[in-house]
Amino acid sequence: MDSNPTEHKLKIEGMTCASCVNRLEKALRKVDGVEDASVNLATEFATLHTRPDVKAESLVKAVKLAGFDVAQQPIDVGIEGMTCASCVARVEKALTKVPGVSSVAVNLATERAHIEAAPTVSMADLQQAITAAGYTLIPVTSAATTQPAKAKRPDWIPVALAAMFSIPLAIPMFAMLFGIDISLPGWLQWLLATPVQFWLGARFYRAGWSAVKAGAGNMDLLVALGTSAAYGLSLYLLVQGETHHLYFEASTAVITLVLLGKWLETRAKRETTAAIRALGALRPDIARVRRNGTDSDVALAEVRIGDSVVVRPGERIAVDGTVHEGQSQVDESMITGESVPVHKTVGDHVIGGAVNYDGLLIVETTAIGSETTLARIIHLVENAQAAKAPIQHLVDKVSAVFVPVVLVIALLTLLAWGLIGGNWQVAILNAVAVLVIACPCALGLATPTAIMAGTGVAARFGILIKDAEALEVAHSVNCVAFDKTGTLTIGHPILLASVPLQITEPALLQLAASVQQGSEHPLARAVMQAQAATTANLAPSVVSNVQALPGRGISAQLGDATLYLGNDALMQEQSIATDALLDAATPYMQQGRTISWLAREHNGQRELLGMLAFGDEIKPTAAAAIAQLHSQGVRTVMLTGDNPGSAAAVAKVLGIDEYHAEILPADKAAKILSLKHSGAIVAMVGDGINDAPALAAADVGIAMSTGTDVAMHAAGVTLMRGDPMLIADAISISRRTYNKIRQNLFWAFIYNLVGIPLAAAGLLNPVIAGAAMAFSSVSVVSNALLLKRWRPQPNSK
Repeated sequence: MDSNPTEHKLKIEGMTCASCVNRLEKALRKVDGVEDASVNLATEFATLHTRPDVKAESLVKAVKLAGFDVAQQPIDVGIEGMTCASCVARVEKALTKVPGVSSVAVNLATERAHIEAAPTVSMADLQQAITAAGYTLIPVTSAATTQPAKAKRPDWIPVALAAMFSIPLAIPMFAMLFGIDISLPGWLQWLLATPVQFWLGARFYRAGWSAVKAGAGNMDLLVALGTSAAYGLSLYLLVQGETHHLYFEASTAVITLVLLGKWLETRAKRETTAAIRALGALRPDIARVRRNGTDSDVALAEVRIGDSVVVRPGERIAVDGTVHEGQSQVDESMITGESVPVHKTVGDHVIGGAVNYDGLLIVETTAIGSETTLARIIHLVENAQAAKAPIQHLVDKVSAVFVPVVLVIALLTLLAWGLIGGNWQVAILNAVAVLVIACPCALGLATPTAIMAGTGVAARFGILIKDAEALEVAHSVNCVAFDKTGTLTIGHPILLASVPLQITEPALLQLAASVQQGSEHPLARAVMQAQAATTANLAPSVVSNVQALPGRGISAQLGDATLYLGNDALMQEQSIATDALLDAATPYMQQGRTISWLAREHNGQRELLGMLAFGDEIKPTAAAAIAQLHSQGVRTVMLTGDNPGSAAAVAKVLGIDEYHAEILPADKAAKILSLKHSGAIVAMVGDGINDAPALAAADVGIAMSTGTDVAMHAAGVTLMRGDPMLIADAISISRRTYNKIRQNLFWAFIYNLVGIPLAAAGLLNPVIAGAAMAFSSVSVVSNALLLKRWRPQPNSK
């Protein structure tokens, strides 16, 4: 194999069996330059190592000749130089034209583009398209691992310098408001204005020229045209001998205010990404690994699955793993939102990034790198923040024609005031005001900043929203369908009641535990837990000849007696009457609970010793969660494969509006579709593989992270802890975020709808227009940041 082979990963579509894998691997290995090919049917990925000169096109061709297809691949890149919604539209248009690119979503707030493209699309192709559009492409990996380069100088310096030059020019303008007529010499005004216009304002000329070359317009072009017109008019008047009525202060003040607005906007945008930065900061750089009995500090990247990681009190856990030795209280609040420390002991799972409180833990590593819980959380939040909400498409359509329309309005304003009014100085100033007030920054920031803030604060409290569409749809949910087991209930049986006959209750539990010890059956574990908690000083007895009786129960020899623990069928088989405890068992049977009987055979005599009732316990916050959903105007439905008695009991206790029992997975999905057809906007909540079809069928799928990965992949929202109250919280933050989006879009549009006519009518001078434009951008970002004040309902903790 080549000492430095190139690795290719292709997502394959169309494989169904092992023979497909063999056929594809054989086809790929025939391609000249392919040194190794491995295909995984489960993940549907083909991993190839090739010579550096092998092109992706040849690999894709081989896949297609073998009868399969290659799926689109996600690419994330950073884009430098975007300033407004028009820039977003131009970048998306440029990238979409690249052959092989199927979809593009550009986020102005994060300055990133998410691209779905064929494997044949190279970074060079994307770079060429972005450069031609007038911007700079920067390859990125993850906000959690990639830190922005430090600026050569503080970013406030240009703003401070612009203000230093502009204030002397602006003082006479403000003095006129108080009837004071003062002015600086014309040559001094020119000296102060020139560095602001052509040095500090050079960024507007560069970006504006790039837009012109690309045949489009943007905010920078509007600012460059407007301030140049004011500066040029002032210079013309100065050359003509006019020294009092110059407009240098207009051009300098506009540039200063725009720079100030962009600085404030940048600072505010950093706050919207604070959630990802905070999550990224949880990951330690160093892990203490125990190998061959020796502890040593190694870089996190060098830790391997199976390594024993030592975590001392007060340290962050470096990896996902299972506790091998020790016990401690662990704070997982930054990851799961759970405010109470969780007790961890041998066999318990721990999450990398959590804080170990008071005990020494030895953790066996089970996940590293991108497979850790923390990395997956960061990836989910990043994807949600990069995605484009459906409502944003309206903004995109407006932005595509916005700048050309503004240029036409400014030209008409200039001609109308110049030709009809006869005052070309006033005409130029009014046209400048139109150009400046109309900058579409706020339009481009209105939606993404709200989504970033909303998904960020939700992640802090254990609610992971996979994409912007799920966030937007969730706000209108009016029906929530629940799976029962593991969602509304704990998900494993506990001993609800133990009723003895002829013996004491501790003796009943001791005998039941004696028969069950060593068994992995869920009911056996429930018995052992109950016995340990109730009769801690009465250990199970040693039994022999333990026999599992499939479908009926279990038997064991204790001394010269035989013990039987099982269901009605076992009792009937052994001719043991249960009538004596039937009244005690009946209420549990009616609720669909599982009943087990304990009996003993001794010297040919058989006797009943007691009854055990098992059931799945309702989660402590389930009732409060249902009540909270009802207060939000949401109807609740329970879909379960459990028996009708158990389903009815849970529905009654929780106050669920409607329930359906003995439902198969396919029936769950069909019921979801039925609810949707009736006009409901449905969210489905589940945690198991059998819930995946229903999660996918719902308008919004909500998965418990305590369940399976299949459920989480099918869902749009993942709850990082199994607390039903988080369901109401997810709907709450979605509604709050959507309201912020609507508020931001209202203000973004209203600034222009009101400001442009006022400017065209001569009622706004360029300085006021510049201030309004800068304030519009800052206001929508600041409004979005108010989402950071959102908190879950108190009883969800």
